[in-house]
Amino acid sequence: MNAERDLSPLTPGVVRALTDKLYEKRKVAALEIEKLVREFVAQNNTSQIKHVIQILSQEFALSQHPHSRKGGLIGLAACSIALGKDSGLYLKELIEPVLTCFNDADSRLRYYACEALYNIVKVARGSVLPHFNVLFDGLSKLAADPDPNVKSGSELLDRLLKDIVTESNQFDLVGFIPLLRERIYSNNQYARQFIISWILVLESVPDINLLDYLPEILDGLFQILGDNSKEIRKMCEVALGEFLKEIKKNPSSVKFAEMANILVIHCQAADELIQLTAMCWMREFIQLAGRVMLPYSSGILTAVLPCLSYDDRKKNIKEVANVCNQSLMKLVIPEDDEMDEAKPSMTIPAKPTSEESLSKPEAVTTGSLDASGDSSNSGVFTVTSCERIQVTLNLDGIVQVLDYHLSDTSIGMMTRIAVLKWLYHLYIKTPRKMFRHTDSLFPILLRTLSDESDEVILKDLELLAEIASSPAGQTEEGHGPSDGSDARPGPVELHVPARAGQLSSSSTKGLECSPSTPTMNSYFYKFMINLLKRFSSERKLLETRGAFIIRQLCLLLNAENIFHSMADILLREEDLKFASTMVHTLNTILLTSSELFQLRNQLKDLKTPESRNLFCCLYRSWCHNPVTTVSLCFLTQNYKHAYDLIQKFGDLEVTVDFLTEVDKLVQLIECPIFTYLRLQLLDVKNNPYLIKALYGLLMLLPQSSAFQLLSHRLQCVPNPELMQTADNTKPSTSFKRTAASNIDYTELLQHFEKVQNKHLEARHQRAGQAEQLDRRVVL
Repeated sequence: MNAERDLSPLTPGVVRALTDKLYEKRKVAALEIEKLVREFVAQNNTSQIKHVIQILSQEFALSQHPHSRKGGLIGLAACSIALGKDSGLYLKELIEPVLTCFNDADSRLRYYACEALYNIVKVARGSVLPHFNVLFDGLSKLAADPDPNVKSGSELLDRLLKDIVTESNQFDLVGFIPLLRERIYSNNQYARQFIISWILVLESVPDINLLDYLPEILDGLFQILGDNSKEIRKMCEVALGEFLKEIKKNPSSVKFAEMANILVIHCQAADELIQLTAMCWMREFIQLAGRVMLPYSSGILTAVLPCLSYDDRKKNIKEVANVCNQSLMKLVIPEDDEMDEAKPSMTIPAKPTSEESLSKPEAVTTGSLDASGDSSNSGVFTVTSCERIQVTLNLDGIVQVLDYHLSDTSIGMMTRIAVLKWLYHLYIKTPRKMFRHTDSLFPILLRTLSDESDEVILKDLELLAEIASSPAGQTEEGHGPSDGSDARPGPVELHVPARAGQLSSSSTKGLECSPSTPTMNSYFYKFMINLLKRFSSERKLLETRGAFIIRQLCLLLNAENIFHSMADILLREEDLKFASTMVHTLNTILLTSSELFQLRNQLKDLKTPESRNLFCCLYRSWCHNPVTTVSLCFLTQNYKHAYDLIQKFGDLEVTVDFLTEVDKLVQLIECPIFTYLRLQLLDVKNNPYLIKALYGLLMLLPQSSAFQLLSHRLQCVPNPELMQTADNTKPSTSFKRTAASNIDYTELLQHFEKVQNKHLEARHQRAGQAEQLDRRVVL
């Protein structure tokens, strides 16, 4: 200490008492200081008051001696008590040295600092608010103090400060937010608890609108939500819940866009509570903000789509994610297809009406809606016609996310279904823009046909059917299929052949559009070509799902288009073995599937030029498989031609597989599909070639169960003597029908022989290659 005059107006006795190690003596000195300051106040002697505070601060509170620091703290508190309501004039000088002592290494000194500041704040009340940030900063440090007494003292001071803030309407929220944003990222549990408690207090004050600054602290709140302490997690949950209630009450003032990416990040959190909470917020944001959230669709889908495949252990998250997905899908509207993505200046209504917001989503049925969430209509707001927000659908980003999730084999089934529904929805709502992505999506959609789930395959087929039939998919300059292998040199007509060799050379090349599919777009034929390529390269897919895929396509698209285009493509198939297998598959579907009822009826009578055109197209490809060709003739009631074909079977290489197919044809003849054929056996006079054709099949078969079955059937034919025919016999009804159809069956028969010769050469070639391979193995 300096000379006594340097510490005046404090007396030597007061100075000695302030530095005493005993608290009681320091307290007596504090009472003397209080008395002295009261006198100065009465005299309005501000200079002396400042001098006393400066002495207590510089010479005592900031002294190197611990007892002097303790004396300085109690002295400053005494000054504040003496000043009373005037203490606000000197708060900076009173508070700063006390806050410095908050960092003291001595826990007891930190406690005395809490006690001193408590007394200062208690006297000053609302006058301390201009200094709130420094007080908050100091308290936030003491909240994590390891000494229980210091922590207890800081809690007492904290409650006092909260009372002052609550009862005041002069709190500087703008100045406080940067400090709150900084402190909210503390990893200390006690500091986090302190932060959350203050957020709850500020949120409860009517005059303080913390919602405006939520974007700055929302990320920190979600960080705290993952704390290990159940108590802190619960407090944070309550705080977030209060904010969400406020958002629902006042959605028009919420900065949804500034918080969208924060939610996207936390919707992907590993912590289930964080993820569920963020997902609930996302659900409300999408439903309340509407199209304001549309620019963040790709991020939202990245977070939401994987959740759709969660099991029952995360059922709540899955249900909320499902609602988010459906609500987001509803935001895409046809107008998005008309807006130029390069011109963000275009504006659209910011939010649909409450009825639109809560209506059932289109084309989405996955999962169940979350009924537990509070999304009452009181939380939905609408905008007037003059309130318009610039919103652009980032279709490229959305498609990229959907592409990724569909390509990832580890993604769950429900996610893949949701992706396909999204793509379907986008092709319905924004076809013009979506067709720009079709060439890149096409290979992925074709691969998806090999999925393990029938439901995924069905949704994939629905999407492919929409792509193939959408008017927006018509080839235009700069758009349309870009696969050079499928490019066509010019249009090709498939019509009823009138003479041999009618098919032009150009018809043997790959095409992009089939002339028989006027309702389809330029992607239809590309789809058929690639589907058959996939069946060819992946035979297991053809065996296990081929019939299912083709039958579903016949339901989704025109069955005639499907069969006509596939037959057209198979006519140019170089892999003859695959062509035979594929024709057999198509024939089985044609003869047995309920989905093909109308097509069978169309082929049954061949009354129209279209049906005859289809028959000729199918026939040429069906020639890859002799037995299926005969079955096609049976279906179309071309019995004489069927008989002529069977006569040619004697020149073919009869194998076990061939006889097996004949066996299956006999079984088919006994099925309901061929009821009309069996009934025609009663009219022996007008159907002699039907009976001859059946006898021809009987002669081909070994004496197996199929032989017995057909033999018994033919034994039921009445008066077999009438089977004899003569050249001058009056033409039968069947002759009249076929003659009227103007089909050159001689040319068709020649085509059959030509195809069978190709197959024979191919079999011999394969056999020769196998023999050479065996010789190499022996050598």
